[in-house]
Amino acid sequence: MKMSVLASGSTGNSTFIETEKGSVLVDVGLSCKKTDETLNQIGKSLQDINAIFITHEHIDHIKGLKVIAKKYDIPIYANAKTWDAIERKDINIKTAQKFHFNPLEEKEIAGLNVQSFNVSHDAIDPQFYTFSQNNKKISLITDTGYVSDTMKGIIKESDVFLFESNHDVDMLRMGRYPWNTKQRILSDVGHVSNEDAAHAMKDVITSNTKRIYLGHLSLDNNIKELARMSVEQILNQYDIDTYNDIMICDTDKAVPTEIYQL
Repeated sequence: MKMSVLASGSTGNSTFIETEKGSVLVDVGLSCKKTDETLNQIGKSLQDINAIFITHEHIDHIKGLKVIAKKYDIPIYANAKTWDAIERKDINIKTAQKFHFNPLEEKEIAGLNVQSFNVSHDAIDPQFYTFSQNNKKISLITDTGYVSDTMKGIIKESDVFLFESNHDVDMLRMGRYPWNTKQRILSDVGHVSNEDAAHAMKDVITSNTKRIYLGHLSLDNNIKELARMSVEQILNQYDIDTYNDIMICDTDKAVPTEIYQL
């Protein structure tokens, strides 16, 4: 397997995963044009994509969906409630392109064993995914207010994580957001902070784990260096070596990460 986090943040999210049998995207939160431009930066294009998995209906995860689906005959997977929510946004996808992938299902797609699982977020039925092949596993988990034991059990033993590290609590509390927005972000259906992310990571990291990408950083309430420092500091306290054993990697709202081969 190979992967690249094409974009991650409040302005758009998309992740690329490839096997020798095909390539998939998780979410298309950039415009169609920007998605293709970003893929081009890693030597790929939308014409290479064999499937798209949608996590939930928030715009930073489906911004490019309508145009991409119209221009490219790519199968698109989402759960039933998410499809309903997408259609209420006047995004109508051809029936032949629509596939249901409901929570806690497993499917074999593009050479990948894909498993879905629910997260806790203020969307209609948000779910994320794990991707496995040849005893290698990638887990994506962002847009959740907390990481439950059930979530941890599903994502554990992963070689690579894309893990939410949305905000620094002090920056959020002192920032410009209205109080009700701050409450939403801090709630169980909001987003995971740097510190909470690290405490969840220490429960799922194993000897298999080689990389953790820090995702969905807030533009206003976090910075890459702070997120990385906070996570590393906590993991190091648990004797998890983030210098020799595990690499903590940044993601960006517009610049894809280099392709990583598991």
